[in-house]
Amino acid sequence: MVPGTDLPRDGLVAVVKQDCPTCRLVEPVLARLDGVRVYSQDDPAFPASVTDVRDDTALDVSLALDVRTVPTLLRFADGGEVGRTEGWLRGAWEELTGVTGLGEGLPDHRPGCGSRTADPELADEMLVRTRGAALRSRRLELALEDEIEAAYERGWSDGLPVVPPTPARVLRMLDGTSHAPDEVVAVVPPNLAEATVEKVAVNAVLAGCARSTCPSCSPRSRPRAPRSSTRTACSPPPTPWAPRSSSTGRSRGRSG
Repeated sequence: MVPGTDLPRDGLVAVVKQDCPTCRLVEPVLARLDGVRVYSQDDPAFPASVTDVRDDTALDVSLALDVRTVPTLLRFADGGEVGRTEGWLRGAWEELTGVTGLGEGLPDHRPGCGSRTADPELADEMLVRTRGAALRSRRLELALEDEIEAAYERGWSDGLPVVPPTPARVLRMLDGTSHAPDEVVAVVPPNLAEATVEKVAVNAVLAGCARSTCPSCSPRSRPRAPRSSTRTACSPPPTPWAPRSSSTGRSRGRSG
């Protein structure tokens, strides 16, 4: 079973959307399948000829099943998926269902449509829903504030424009490194705060860095600080300084 869903332990499951011509094409086929449970991504009333139709407009089931094409037909046994087919292919549907003579009068094959989980307008939301749990940074909710002005008011900028580090942007920046978001890059004085890969990625987004520069900020190139960095907040260095990092070779050229 997939946690957090109402998927059946055994039987057939179909994921469809009314806005897909192939899904509408196979509605009579779905109506013929005994006990099939259909999850509809855009219209809870579609397909009307099927008895067990579930609302998946929130896409919870589609995400849990990693559905990328509709229609997708799946078979479950003992709580686990044992087979699936995408689009309409008569032979594949007959093999998966064990029912012959499906889709009389229909073409033998018709490609499916893109799942709503792949909709570009939902890309950021889908990214955060599937991978956002890995982020540990404190989140700040802005109501009616302008993002750039809010960054300046909070001291994140010296007045120059910055790129708001939304969860989706930070996750995409983290795609540029193979290190875990919670891996510690350095301990930064004077407060001896831990700088994690995620924190570096947040600041890289703020600065408008390209994702290709993220490996330069990973633990293999740890930031370096002067010897006075061993001092604590109670014993500040005699001259101002800031931790610095260095990069060499191709990454230096990319990051400017």
